[in-house]
Amino acid sequence: MAKLRSASAYSRVKRPYTRISKKRKKSFVKGVPGSKIVHFDMGAKSKSFSYAVNVVARRAINLRHNAIEAARATANRHMNSAAKGSFAIKIRAVPHHIMRMKPLATGAGADRFSQGMRRAFGKPIGKSCHVKPGKILFSIYVDEKHIPLAKQASRKIIAKFPIPCGIEVEERKIKAQTPPKEKKPAEVEAPEELKATA
Repeated sequence: MAKLRSASAYSRVKRPYTRISKKRKKSFVKGVPGSKIVHFDMGAKSKSFSYAVNVVARRAINLRHNAIEAARATANRHMNSAAKGSFAIKIRAVPHHIMRMKPLATGAGADRFSQGMRRAFGKPIGKSCHVKPGKILFSIYVDEKHIPLAKQASRKIIAKFPIPCGIEVEERKIKAQTPPKEKKPAEVEAPEELKATA
């Protein structure tokens, strides 16, 4: 099994080198790996909550999908333990950027394997999200009594990320749901024979 490469190798947010080939089909990334994020929405998704506790990035970074998934699992477990059915979590950082790596050989003949590979395109190994300062990474929707619990879950989320993040509490405006109007039964006209006898 391949070892997970250090996050410092992908932390910079920059436009990646793109291969341009004479043959059009060779200019694209082949075999895009799937995202490790299991769910983007968790909890009581159909309910309306009055507050949103947001995790906001304070620095730019290329955030990998395995870090987002680790934060999601931790926050969901924490909220389910104390407020099951009384919260909703939404991941706001969606990984679209494809990370690539140039494989390096080890052992005998390793120097030959790496010769002539400058500006190598590399093989896709995962996905990541380009994050800028002020970007909302996670949102936890709760009512007022569960705000302290959502803040604790937000601190656990921040512990999984390699950048400083802030916690912001936002009050949401809930639209009043109006009951559907009852349809009146359609009036059926009497046939002409009955009208004549009447």
